[in-house]
Amino acid sequence: MKFTLASLVTLAALVSANPLKRDQFSDDALSLHNTNRARYGANPLSYDNNLASGAASYAAQCNWGHSSGNYGENLYALSTSGGTIQQAVQSWMDEASQYNYNDPGFSEATGHFTQVVWKATTTLGCGLHVCSTGSPWGSGSWTYIVCRYTPPGNVEGEFAQNVGRPQ
Repeated sequence: MKFTLASLVTLAALVSANPLKRDQFSDDALSLHNTNRARYGANPLSYDNNLASGAASYAAQCNWGHSSGNYGENLYALSTSGGTIQQAVQSWMDEASQYNYNDPGFSEATGHFTQVVWKATTTLGCGLHVCSTGSPWGSGSWTYIVCRYTPPGNVEGEFAQNVGRPQ
């Protein structure tokens, strides 16, 4: 296929005027993360559709537990079908009160929080699925939210420079 300079300029103008559209879930996920990151001195994240696609695919497997990959990952489950990204991010940020700035490091009690505000992380992608199998509670419909981050956070020895104090 051959393109003229005029057609490439027109295409570039269309792409810049119409960035990839995301849904409300993705917009909310990014906004909530960036609002919370700003409070801890971290730069805003950009949204990565590939990370989001992988997170959504993993959530759709309805298998409670972390996957493995070259990204950070936060999981959230609610025992009903009405879970929201707002609830997930709030749950993760609620861990902030337990973080020990005088002894920075990883803790199971604060690992979601530290991933959200990790300064070296630059991209985010999240997915949500309402599951009817695999419930951590035994049975019934449940909401599964997975967010993935690159570069991953929670790297031992790097907490002091990557988890800022609230401003």
